[in-house]
Amino acid sequence: MKALLQRRPLVIAGPCSAETEEQVMETALRLKATGKVHALRAGIWKPRTRPGNFEGVGVQGLPWLQKAAAATGLPFGVEVATARQLEDALRHEADFVWIGARTTANPFSVQEVADALKGLALPVLIKNPVNPDMELWTGALERVMKAGITQVALIHRGFSAYGQTDFRNAPMWQLAIEMKRRFPALPFLIDPSHICGNRHLLQEVMQNAIDLDYDGLIIESHRDPDQAWSDASQQITPERLTQMLDGIVWRKEEVLSEEQHLHLQKLRSQIDRLDDELLRLLHDRMKISEQIGEYKKEHNITILQTERWNQILERVCRNGERAGLSKEFITQYYDAIHMESIKHQDAIMNAHE
Repeated sequence: MKALLQRRPLVIAGPCSAETEEQVMETALRLKATGKVHALRAGIWKPRTRPGNFEGVGVQGLPWLQKAAAATGLPFGVEVATARQLEDALRHEADFVWIGARTTANPFSVQEVADALKGLALPVLIKNPVNPDMELWTGALERVMKAGITQVALIHRGFSAYGQTDFRNAPMWQLAIEMKRRFPALPFLIDPSHICGNRHLLQEVMQNAIDLDYDGLIIESHRDPDQAWSDASQQITPERLTQMLDGIVWRKEEVLSEEQHLHLQKLRSQIDRLDDELLRLLHDRMKISEQIGEYKKEHNITILQTERWNQILERVCRNGERAGLSKEFITQYYDAIHMESIKHQDAIMNAHE
């Protein structure tokens, strides 16, 4: 199984939930027929946000996956959230397991699974936590690795975000990129199904991930998606999966020629100079904020001036749009600047004289 996580690109696919033996077997055989899938997946225990939804068939579905794996020659994996679930999965010869987003968010649950993993030579995939918390994701990885697990991969499945977005779980690519920076040696997979929550965004998200040098994907595929018992809108048929995989431009890391290296270096040098200039401008801006803080302190004026902040945000978003920058980016960027400015003013206004 060590070879599984060494594949590039690695494609893991299967239904969101194992529903019936027939459904699991047919889906698996059709995925095998694509010639593009390297491992099977299916939900056995389905932790749902609210009770009353389909929560999986439980242990009875594991023999179905065993049979599908035997019929296709493909390894299979399931999500586990407790030591008992891990024990059940291994008793039915699961080839790998993954820790889901809700479990990653709970260090107690992660530790329980990690303790049960001790002494095993089993590939373990770890999804990001539901909320955008890098330390929880890092902590889950560290707990699993301290249990002696050396075959580990990370799964980016998006993060819960307040307000309406096009995605079920916002990608927040910057957090995934930071995780890749922290652990560059680990395989990194995209879970476009849970990021998108629908079929029409899958291709775009998959391509974005490959362009960012992800190592593959774990995706939900069902023999009849519209009739799926869970998350029907985000699943696709094996045949549609083939079309999407064929539509991806697979990027490769290749040795650059001297000419290519020099060209990239020239462009990167320009970015470095611009970054230095941005930092100088931010420094100057904070100095002016400090002067404003001195004035507010002298005249007993509150730090936060909501009307002024709304005016700034409206102006920069308008100008940013003209410059081809998204409103989302400008808002996040200036929110960070605004908070830093508030910190500088607060330090001055509450300084002990």
